[in-house]
Amino acid sequence: MRPAAIISVISTLAAGFNFQRRSPINYEGYQVLRVKTLNQLATVQAKLATIPHHKWNHDVDTHIDIVISPDQVNIVESLGLDYRIMHSDLGESIAAESQVRTAYKRDIDDLAWFDSYHSYKDHVQYFTDLHEAFPGNSELVYSGRSFENRTIHGIHLFGDEGPGKPAVLYHGTVHAREWIAAPVIEYITLQLINAHKNTTNTSDSILNQYDFHIFPIVNPDGFTFSQEVDRLWRKTRTPPPLNSTCYGTDINRNWEYGWDANPFGASTNPCAQSYRGQKPSDTIENQGLDAYVRKLRDTSGIKLYIDWHSYGQYILSPFGSKETWYAPELGKWTKTASVLSEVIRDSSERRTTFTFGPSGATLYTTTGAAPDHVYAIGGADFSYTIELPDTGDFGFVLPPDRILGAAEEQWEGQQVLYTLLDEVFFDGIGAV
Repeated sequence: MRPAAIISVISTLAAGFNFQRRSPINYEGYQVLRVKTLNQLATVQAKLATIPHHKWNHDVDTHIDIVISPDQVNIVESLGLDYRIMHSDLGESIAAESQVRTAYKRDIDDLAWFDSYHSYKDHVQYFTDLHEAFPGNSELVYSGRSFENRTIHGIHLFGDEGPGKPAVLYHGTVHAREWIAAPVIEYITLQLINAHKNTTNTSDSILNQYDFHIFPIVNPDGFTFSQEVDRLWRKTRTPPPLNSTCYGTDINRNWEYGWDANPFGASTNPCAQSYRGQKPSDTIENQGLDAYVRKLRDTSGIKLYIDWHSYGQYILSPFGSKETWYAPELGKWTKTASVLSEVIRDSSERRTTFTFGPSGATLYTTTGAAPDHVYAIGGADFSYTIELPDTGDFGFVLPPDRILGAAEEQWEGQQVLYTLLDEVFFDGIGAV
């Protein structure tokens, strides 16, 4: 590929342009770099502004992760930046990620499912098979359809007394390129089913205390596009607004609550990765998800909500829209997240460490985000974003051999988290 063409591709990638011919984007020779910023964020930003690049994360005080085309490698070296290479050839990493993809054998107890990443169609089939293996205590559910008419599928698990207990609600693959989210959620779902089947004391089963509403892929159009066309696609595939050519909306900036609370929390530019939409909840995907949240609020109530993402290893609670805006429940959320982080670390061979705290203060400003909405509008007692591994060795392109380990450590953490949902840590709500 000619240098000029490479620059064109990466510029188009950042803009979110729709390729009508839907030919896969070739990332051969592209590099992913972690550029250290420390106390020189403005200086680093100014230098990076001189070259075409695509950011994998928001600018933070410690680093910026960027994708550069092959012709920019020598130029970056001349900028005097302090960086390390995450992917020396992104195209090669993506190819390796896909080469180990195995066919689904329709056996939910075969953990080979977690040896590779799978198509949207196979994910739907996997949840269908989970339901068929647990017919008396589950039902397939749908929050609606995507713009391209794919089902936003899920499963509802419940105990021996039938449905109606307080809800645990999981959303995954909100951002299309975050492939690790779906298999982690699926592993937890499988373990919930097996634990209930194998328990000798019904009071020990978590499904007799809470109903689980689990949606592994809430952005099916974007996810499919990331597998077929652009591995780094993030948003939905919503058509461009008037006078724009850029497709997609960030579902996690499109929720009603706090949608325009802070100008730095999302973008009004349709070509931006964090484009919030033209108005709150104007994507068909978000409308269905929000209706489901409100239905749970008005019936069983929501005990726990988790929005599963990658990467960075964070456990984040509301609020995201302002660094100094804290909910009354922050004390119990932080204590619970602390215990969850410790359990994950102690159960992991890699000693996986998660940073925790309120989203805006711990990571960066977000508006129209799901955890804020599900807490403030949906009435969830606990509401979190969990950013899955890793912290920057691989980023979004996490090798398949890391899937099972990431899932197992989250299951260990979730089991302890469930026991804390009705725990009284404090005098009053969140007050020490």
